[in-house]
Amino acid sequence: MSIIREPFGAVDGQTVERFTLRGAHNIEAQIITYGGTLVSLRAPDRDGHSGDVVVGFDTLNPYLNNPAYIGSLIGRFANRIANGVFSLEGATFRLARNHGAHHLHGGITGFDKVIWQARPLASADEPALELAYVSRDGEEGYPGNLSVTVTYTLTAEGALRIDYHATTDRTTVINLTNHAYFNLSGAGNIVHHKLQLFAHHFLPVDTSLIPTGEIRDVRGTVMDFTTPTPIGARIHADDEQLRNGLDGYDHTWVIDDATGVLRQAAQLVDPASGRVLDVLTTHPGIHLYTGNSLDGTLTARNGHLLTKHAALCLETQHFPDSPNHPQFPSTVLHPGEIYRHTTVFRLSTQQE
Repeated sequence: MSIIREPFGAVDGQTVERFTLRGAHNIEAQIITYGGTLVSLRAPDRDGHSGDVVVGFDTLNPYLNNPAYIGSLIGRFANRIANGVFSLEGATFRLARNHGAHHLHGGITGFDKVIWQARPLASADEPALELAYVSRDGEEGYPGNLSVTVTYTLTAEGALRIDYHATTDRTTVINLTNHAYFNLSGAGNIVHHKLQLFAHHFLPVDTSLIPTGEIRDVRGTVMDFTTPTPIGARIHADDEQLRNGLDGYDHTWVIDDATGVLRQAAQLVDPASGRVLDVLTTHPGIHLYTGNSLDGTLTARNGHLLTKHAALCLETQHFPDSPNHPQFPSTVLHPGEIYRHTTVFRLSTQQE
C-alpha cells in the first residue's frame, strides 16, 4: 500500500498535483487536485492483466477544457437546475446558466474547475487522499460559505470509496458526485457491457433533460435494467426518452431501499475482460449517462477515441432539479447540519 505525490502542471501559477494510490488486489487510483479529478483507476482483468477502467488523460491540458466533465468532482449541485433558478426560505436565487437556459454541474466555474487542497492519509492497508475546498457565499449564485471535504480511499476489499462531507453557515442546496466515465475494456465502446440497476423507478425528462416531476415504473420500458441487460440492447429504440437523451441514456433512476443506507445501486459487467464493477451508495439516485455527446474530438489514454458510447457514467447523486420539486428528496443543507454521503466502486472479475 502506498501513495505517490508528484506535480502535474500548473494553472494560473498554482501547482496541480497528482496522487497515485496503490492498494489491495492490484487496484490503483490516480487523482489530481484540479477538479478533484479521478484520472485513472486500474484493475486486473480475468487473466490478471491490469488496465484502466475509467477514461483519463496523461497531461493537464485536456482537463482545462473539459466540457464532458471527465473524471471530475461535481458541485455545488450535480446535474441540472431548471432555468438556473430556485427558491429557498422565501428568497429567490439565480444561478449561472451554462447549459442553454439551465444550470448544469455547478455552473461556469464549478468544483470541477478549482484546485482542491490535498492531504494524504496514512494507513497500513487503505491508502486515502482527502481533498478540501471552501465555496464562498455567492459563488455561482449559491448562498452560504460551504466547506467541503471529499476523501478517496482504496479499501482492503479492492474498492474505491468516495466519502463526501460538507457544512454551511447559511441555508443552501447541495448535491455532490463524481463524473467518472467507465469502460471496463479500456477501449472500444460500452454497448456490450451488461448493466443491472437496483432500481424499479426512473425520472422521465423533457427535451432539455429537466425532470418532469413524475417518478415512473421501469416495467415495460427501455429503462428496465432490473435484470442484467446489454447497454446496447435498446439504446437505439424509437422511444421518446431516448430521443430526449440524444440517442441514449441520460436519466436518473430511483435506487431501491432507504436513502442514507449504503446499498447496491448498480452492477456493470464487461464480458470481454471479465471485469465487474459494483456500485454502492447512500444517495437516493443513480444517473446513467452513455456518452451520447462524445463526438470523437477527444482521445484519451492509450489512444482511446472518445466517440458516442465510448464510455458511460454511473453518477450517484440526488435527483436533478430537486430544489424545484418538493416531492423529491431534499437537497437543502442548514447551518449546524452535516451533508454526508458515501459511494463505493467495487472491482472484481468473473470467468467466462
